[in-house]
Amino acid sequence: MTKLINLFLLVGCILFIGCSSNTKKINDEASYIKEYPNDVIPFMSNWKILLGDGTRSDDLTKFAKKDFFYVQNDGNTDWVVYKTPNSGITSKTSSNTRTELGEKKRWYPKDGGRLTGTLKVQHVSTLGDARVAASYSVVIGQIHSDEGHENEPLKIFYKKFPGHQKGSVFWNYEINTEGDNGKRWDYSQAVWGYDMSVVGHQKDQSPEEPKEGIALGEEFSYEVNVYKGIMYLTFKSEGHQTVRFTKNLLSSEFETYDKIPDQIHELYASIGRDGIEKKDAFAGEKQIFKQGAYNQTNGKDPNKNIVWHTGADSFGGDIQKQYANGAYAEVWFREASLGEGYLPQ
Repeated sequence: MTKLINLFLLVGCILFIGCSSNTKKINDEASYIKEYPNDVIPFMSNWKILLGDGTRSDDLTKFAKKDFFYVQNDGNTDWVVYKTPNSGITSKTSSNTRTELGEKKRWYPKDGGRLTGTLKVQHVSTLGDARVAASYSVVIGQIHSDEGHENEPLKIFYKKFPGHQKGSVFWNYEINTEGDNGKRWDYSQAVWGYDMSVVGHQKDQSPEEPKEGIALGEEFSYEVNVYKGIMYLTFKSEGHQTVRFTKNLLSSEFETYDKIPDQIHELYASIGRDGIEKKDAFAGEKQIFKQGAYNQTNGKDPNKNIVWHTGADSFGGDIQKQYANGAYAEVWFREASLGEGYLPQ
């Protein structure tokens, strides 16, 4: 009888240990579930955020918000999602909505810095005016001046016209205007596909689809590396040519009227923007990086500004109606980093 009791006790002990082991395994796995964006991309302590509904936060540890800033798994990988409508609540210096990180640290171009991102754009607004350069586009990375005119020496865009399978990646340099900032303009350069100046001839007529473009859901990466005032840009995507650019942020290419590119005279002619830039460009002005989804499609009247006013239906600002009708931008990042600039080899 004693032997039988001992046998039952032994079996019970083994079962208990097994159950405890399985429970611990389950708990350990649960502890690695990536619930917040900072679990996926751990640099979030360096940033604050503005969401498309006007929500702001300076602490992104264990911070997420449904429909704007959250984690999504595509079956293989966890991604940080940035989503924003065409119309919502935005910053005091812009009429475009964003769910976008803003760097806490300020830095000068001569000191530099580095930002990287690996991403895929899942959606851009399907509403807008094809004649307007900003329509159907989202900014996925920036350098933004925090002094002076607060202009932007870098905006990285993704844009896809309705009906196209492939979109374009391009980057813009906004001049640091000498004098009246109302004369400012962006010079745009193509990475894959078109630059910003390629538009439709009619409101609902897209240009020909770019041959070397990037599709929605197709992964690509960028590196923004500012070292001693020189900005080095690198763009990579599997199946596409790696593309690099260099731009001096301390000395202007556009300091006299005769140096304004033809692209600017053509694109901005109707709104009279033909300013020149300070000779020292952005030298001596504090800068910050930005990253996320800065929606460029808005509901403003194209008749007043055919470059930036996209005339999209915003459904009275109702965010859920915008999401249901394609009036939003959505960008997914799986990796990103922030650090010091370096001299490229």
